[in-house]
Amino acid sequence: MDIQQKLLEQQQKQAEEALRNIMAEILDKPGRERLANLKLVKPQLALQLELYLAQLYQAGQIKGKLTDAQIVSILTKLSEKRETKIIRR
Repeated sequence: MDIQQKLLEQQQKQAEEALRNIMAEILDKPGRERLANLKLVKPQLALQLELYLAQLYQAGQIKGKLTDAQIVSILTKLSEKRETKIIRR
């Protein structure tokens, strides 16, 4: 059990490091600052953003560095709540 736990922790650290490297490559300085601030306030949303950006990067859909405005736009799309509207007639 101890070995499995250590292996899991090691894999998690490697995944976090890979994610950090990708973020450093695709975000400009203000974008990285926004992500750091978001991690403090809403860690779950920050993780969701990182995973989404990593997917886009790996699919080759991100060219160049993302600006702060682009990050805000993506965050807006990610945080939109889907509402079910019921219309009674």
